[in-house]
Amino acid sequence: MTFQQKLDAIVEKNNSLLCVGLDPDFEKLPGRFKKKKHPQFAFNKFIVDQTYDLVCCYKPNSAFYEARGAEGISELKMTCDHIHEKYPEIPVLLDFKRGDIGNTNRAYAKFAFEYLNADAITLQPYQGIEALQPFLDYKEKGIFILCKTSNPGSGEFQNIHIRHPEFISGSQTTKMLKWIRQTHHPEFTEGQVQHDRLYEYVAFQVVNKWNKNKNCFLVVGATYPKELKRIREIVRDMTILVPGIGHQAGDLEKTLKAGLNAKKAGLIVAVSRSIIFAKNPRGEAEKLRSEINSFRS
Repeated sequence: MTFQQKLDAIVEKNNSLLCVGLDPDFEKLPGRFKKKKHPQFAFNKFIVDQTYDLVCCYKPNSAFYEARGAEGISELKMTCDHIHEKYPEIPVLLDFKRGDIGNTNRAYAKFAFEYLNADAITLQPYQGIEALQPFLDYKEKGIFILCKTSNPGSGEFQNIHIRHPEFISGSQTTKMLKWIRQTHHPEFTEGQVQHDRLYEYVAFQVVNKWNKNKNCFLVVGATYPKELKRIREIVRDMTILVPGIGHQAGDLEKTLKAGLNAKKAGLIVAVSRSIIFAKNPRGEAEKLRSEINSFRS
């Protein structure tokens, strides 16, 4: 079963686009968990067992485990194993954000997909498809490429206007212009085809050139609903991971109106701290799922 098939099945079963981020910052763990032999795992197990019927996936962020060294990595593995063993229908999306040259990426991919058995992973695109090929070769795994990130400074590079190198020639420009007009922008001009923002170009490359195995997806922050709308136009029904709701103050209504695809799906709405550190994690997850679904009807 591919990641997309697994995701589609759990979205239907749990009627949910909600992803709970398992980001167990050790300093913020409740005291009762810090006393446990495996504190991060015990906390994660509590969260997962509280919310398993309300989510479409879980997203552990590797950084919070790596910060504790070998013990943290062990508890990340325990967390992934617990989800796969007790709730095998729920995908695990590893928030990894790696990107390096090919042989290094082979090692990263082996760690994520063979040791942790993650169903999907987040990656950065800026060394190109050649470097990321070791991840893409895992055809049944989901590859989430950072496109427009949620942080305030993301525009420093991602919003830069660029001229597409492959569209310099007249024939390529004509071909691209025809595709854009047919799919979503009949009013586009040749100048607009040749000058785009970097995040838009990343989206175009991923959906049209990198997705040969149908296992590519994008990451777009909820803090940028206008950009999310533009990316949805480019990628059509492709699934998009959307972080930034909650503590980063992304607007849920604007995000859903901008990002839902034609099937009223196609989003994974990732929420971490506002659920896992809430007094009632299940209640908060249930509330968010209901809010999300109110825009899907």
